This record gives sequence, structure tokens and C-alpha cells, in this order.
Amino acid sequence: MNIKPLIFALSLLPLFALACERPQVAGYDDVGCLSDDLAVVQKNSKYGFVDKTGTVVIPIRYDYAERFSDGLTKVEQNGKYGFIDKTGKVVIPIRYDVIHATLEDLVGVEQNGKIGYVDKTGRVVVPTWYDDVGYFSEDMAWVENNEKYGYVDKTGKVVIPIQYDSVSNFSDGLAVIRQNEKYGYIDKNGEIIIPIQYDYAWKFSDGLASVEQNGKYGFIDKTGKVVIPIQYDDTTIFSEDLVKVKKNNKWGFFDKLGNLIIPIQYDYALNFSEGLATVSQNGKYGFIDKTGKVVIAIEYDYAEEFLDNLALVGKQGEYGYIDKTGRVVIPIKYENAKSFSEGLAKVKQNFKWGFVDKTGKMVIPAIYDVVGDFENGKAIVIPDIGSGHHSYYIDKTGKRIYYEDATGKFIYY
Repeated sequence: MNIKPLIFALSLLPLFALACERPQVAGYDDVGCLSDDLAVVQKNSKYGFVDKTGTVVIPIRYDYAERFSDGLTKVEQNGKYGFIDKTGKVVIPIRYDVIHATLEDLVGVEQNGKIGYVDKTGRVVVPTWYDDVGYFSEDMAWVENNEKYGYVDKTGKVVIPIQYDSVSNFSDGLAVIRQNEKYGYIDKNGEIIIPIQYDYAWKFSDGLASVEQNGKYGFIDKTGKVVIPIQYDDTTIFSEDLVKVKKNNKWGFFDKLGNLIIPIQYDYALNFSEGLATVSQNGKYGFIDKTGKVVIAIEYDYAEEFLDNLALVGKQGEYGYIDKTGRVVIPIKYENAKSFSEGLAKVKQNFKWGFVDKTGKMVIPAIYDVVGDFENGKAIVIPDIGSGHHSYYIDKTGKRIYYEDATGKFIYY
């Protein structure tokens, strides 16, 4: 992951708060929601902050300002960016061309096309010397200059020279490196622990890593020993201590010791979730446990993984939900349906979408053409695409919360 595409985290969460309390003040072109007890206000294209009584706390002098979060906010002045605290004191100097992201209490900053990190006191942690930087993982972050990569520590010191064609974050004490189109692994001293010999390699997790060689996949341990033979056509990541592998268009499962626990016999398989895995044979779907025993008959036309003790299944073009005993909990009667999110699932009935709870009760009527999943207590919906109705957000009772206008401003109901 590089820092450039990341959205500045401090500005996101307050925008999507379910409740919006605004100071009752007049004389401004715009008044924002209270966040950390202060609201941003705009007048004549300048920004400042007032408290809940409308008293000006931070003068209206900035070219741009975002809402406060954790006692800080980003501001712009004369085309440069920095941070101020709730007293208006400049904490991170207003001298940066771009503020990229906040990661582990560090802020990604850019000057003259070069990127580095400062902490929330404004102290430079990684100087703005690099074309790109990664986030810190196990106290190390990769840095890139001229399409070559190395690593710095949290003092900003280059501890592994900038020499590799690509690298990963450290995981389990090792990082993937690429050189001359081959992959291997180094430790935090920069020592090559596993030779640069693979066509591709993934990060270590729980002591194992997936590698590719000559178009085949397997797993190695941290000494480089092959644990699962590099002979399979496809694989994924371990889930609940088992990993699925594919050979000759069939799937089975290995454990972390390299034992084949479930024979390679299924046409399709999902990773284990809540102790069960979805599998398919001859166009039908069912569920197996970790011993390979079929615990829910392979009889459905469609099935997803178990989440919160329920799984979405389909038969003859209709969808519903079952529990881990195979009992139908929510009738298989909907035209379409999706997995549960935050206790609600979207279902389609009479060409419209609504939401059911885990008892099958329709808690939000099926009146929408388009619905999103619930996230942080809200979901985006569009009632009628053809009528030109705009989208808006609803809460878990179906009540409208807000919508985004053409300027990107959030308008609350």
C-alpha cells in the first residue's frame, strides 16, 4: 500500500456522523456540524471555527478548513497545508503542498513533489525526501526513490538500502523483495533469509507464506522449507487454520502442517467461515465442517459463506437464509438477496429492495431501486432511478438522514 491514494483520515469520519448538531448562528455563508465541540464556518471564502454558542474560537482567516477530529484539523493558507489545535495554535506548520494520510499517529506530507512523515506534534519523523513512502509495519516503512525501494525506521534512518525493484511491508519479521523479476525475503537487518528465486511471493502470516514457481503455487515456512508442495494451480490465504488449493479444476483443503485434510474433490469452495465452508459439486452447493463431513446437504443452486450464524442460499431463482443446522430461518422467497451487514440484509421483492432483520422481519420496506449495505449505522438508497431522484442515506429504521448535493455538501433532513 502506498500513501498517495489514501484519503485524509481525519476529515472522513465526522462527515458521516448520524447526528448533526449545528450552532444557531447567523451571518455566515455556511455553518458546519459540531465536531469536537467546534464547528467550521465560512464567510467570504474564508474559514474559521465557532463553539456551540456561536462564539468565534478560531478567527475566520483560512482559505480552507476541515472538521476537528481528535483535537486537530487540517487548514489551508496561501496554497499550503498544516494542522491547528482547538485553540488555533499551529501544531503542524502550514508549509506543505499536500497532506496525504494519517497512519498510526503519523501524517503523510508532501513538499516539492517529495513525501515524508511528521507526527501530530509537527516533529519530522521521515524527511520529505522520497517519491513515495509506505506505512509503518513492525516499526519499518518502505521508501521509494527513482523506482527503487528500501526501508526506514521510526527515526527516519535508512536501515535497508534503496535497491530493490519492489518490496512489501514487514510481516512476521520478514518482507518480500523483488529483484530482476524474482522474489525472495529479507529480515529487518536487510539479510536475505529466503533466496530471490520465486516468480511471485506473498507476505508471511502465522509462519507461512504462499509462493509461485513455474505457474504453480504452494506454501513455505520462515526458513524457506516447503510445507505445502508448490504444485497446485491456485490457492488463497489460510482461514480458520485451513487453506484451499486447486488442482485439475478441483478444490481441497490443507492444514498448516502440510496435511491434506479435505480431499481435492470439489468443483468450487469458499474459505472456512464460522467453522463451515461452502462447497459445490455437480452444480449444487452445500457446507462441510473442518473434518470434511458434509453437514448441510449439497442441494442448493447457490450458497454464500456463514456470517453471524446465517448463510444466504438460493433455489430455483429464489433466495433466503439458513442456520448452521441447515434450518431455513428466513424463507427462500426473494428475487435477490445479499449477506447480512450490521444485523440487516438487503432483499429484493417485486423488483424493489428493502431490508430484513435476522428473524426475517421486513424492517425497511422494499421500496428502493438501489440500496447499499449498512455501514456505521447508515445505508445509501435510491428510491426510483427513472424519476431522477437523488440518492440519500437512511438509518436502520428507514429514516432519512442526509443527502449530498451537487457541490458535495451534505444536507441533513
